[in-house]
Amino acid sequence: MNQAALVIVKPDGMTRGLLSSVLDKFAQTKLDIIGMKSIIATEELAREHYNHLKDKDFFNELIDYLTGKLHQNKNMIAVIYYGEDAIAKCRGVAGATHPEKADPWSIRGAFGRVRTDGLFENVVHVSSDDDEAEREIKLWFSPEEVSVSVYPTDTRAATERTVWV
Repeated sequence: MNQAALVIVKPDGMTRGLLSSVLDKFAQTKLDIIGMKSIIATEELAREHYNHLKDKDFFNELIDYLTGKLHQNKNMIAVIYYGEDAIAKCRGVAGATHPEKADPWSIRGAFGRVRTDGLFENVVHVSSDDDEAEREIKLWFSPEEVSVSVYPTDTRAATERTVWV
C-alpha cells in the first residue's frame, strides 16, 4: 500500500551537519520525495506537533529542542516520503527513538546521542502511523507544497488558496 511519511531532520542534525548523511540513508528506501522544505518551528507549531505528549514531564524541553532553543541552529528540513510501506521503511531507517537502543546502522544509532542531562538528541522525527502522518503533513505543509495529492483538498473562496480538508 502506498502511503506518505513525514520525516523532519531536527536542529541537532542540522547543527552537526548531518543532512546529507540522513538523506542518503533515506534514499536507500527508494521512496519518492513528494515534498521538501526548510523550516523553523514556532513554539505554537512545535506544541501542536507534539500535543500528544503535552502531559509528559519532558514536554517543555521537547518544545525547546524542536524550536532550536537548545542548539545553535533553528533550521530543520521537512521531507514527505511516499511509496509502498513508507512509514515502516522510514522508521526502520531512523531506528529506535532512544539512540542507545537503536541499531548502529540506523540514523539514530549512528548519529543520535543521549546528553548528560538526559535529553535524547535523535536527529530525526518520523511519523508513527497513517493517522499521525496525515495530521503531521497537514500541519507542516500546504497542499501546494506536495507534488502528489495524498489527501483530499478544497479551494476556499475567502482565501482563494487550497487548504487541507
